[in-house]
Amino acid sequence: MSNTYIPIQMKVERIEIEDPDKALRTFDLVFVNEEDKKNFEYMPGQFCEWSLLGLGESPFGIASSPTETDFLRFTVSRTGSVTNEIHYLREGDTIGIRGPMGNWYPVEKFKGGNVVIIGGGFAFTTLRSLIVYMLEHREDYGDITVIYGARAPELFIYKDEISEWQKRDDIDIQLTIDNPADGWDGRTGFVPAVTKEIAPSTENTWVVVCGPPIMIKFTLPVLSELKFADDRIYTSLERRMKCGIGKCGRCNIGSKYICIDGPVFSLAELKKIPEAF
Repeated sequence: MSNTYIPIQMKVERIEIEDPDKALRTFDLVFVNEEDKKNFEYMPGQFCEWSLLGLGESPFGIASSPTETDFLRFTVSRTGSVTNEIHYLREGDTIGIRGPMGNWYPVEKFKGGNVVIIGGGFAFTTLRSLIVYMLEHREDYGDITVIYGARAPELFIYKDEISEWQKRDDIDIQLTIDNPADGWDGRTGFVPAVTKEIAPSTENTWVVVCGPPIMIKFTLPVLSELKFADDRIYTSLERRMKCGIGKCGRCNIGSKYICIDGPVFSLAELKKIPEAF
């Protein structure tokens, strides 16, 4: 059994800049040791702690799918000292990660049902993992609908991949931006309003919501208004992830530790911990 305190060595294989301001970068990491690769098993929704020796650690949701066995993908927004150093990494550099950590989206429970995925901004990472996973097991799921919002067209992440999904007839991709923009002929409006407008059917349908807290806060009531049951709605409290093992106590909300009890919760569970939002 691996020691959760000891980081796994990973090499930066590929870096992609996701936005014009270069504040979002996607990193593909590969295992330095083959044994670590064999032992690393994860599911969509889980996260890892990135360890930069002498600089610190930060938790990030895993954006790759378990079906993508050659690499782990993460998208990192430059928001502080550790993420700033991560943005200085170059292809070929070596870092450490600890994980996988936390629980995951209940993909087994989703089998045989329709799935609506609602995301916003760069918090689309674990949703990408979920989408790729379900597309790789397409026969296990019914209709897959994706509602994804960004402030502007250039701020969507994974643009090339989304473009490929839009060409498929087995997944419905609905993109929206906050305000009209030159050259944009898609939907305009905030995610909660667009979700209400699309009004996905509740029949045998599960919903996963992940995005900025304000988006989640205003989307959950819309889903309740559309008559989705609380135990059919899942979200991820990724922004509350801290040390990953519940030791620092900073992820504690009520009786729950987000790092070990979450980050994925149903709305039915969240209603028992009102401090969650």
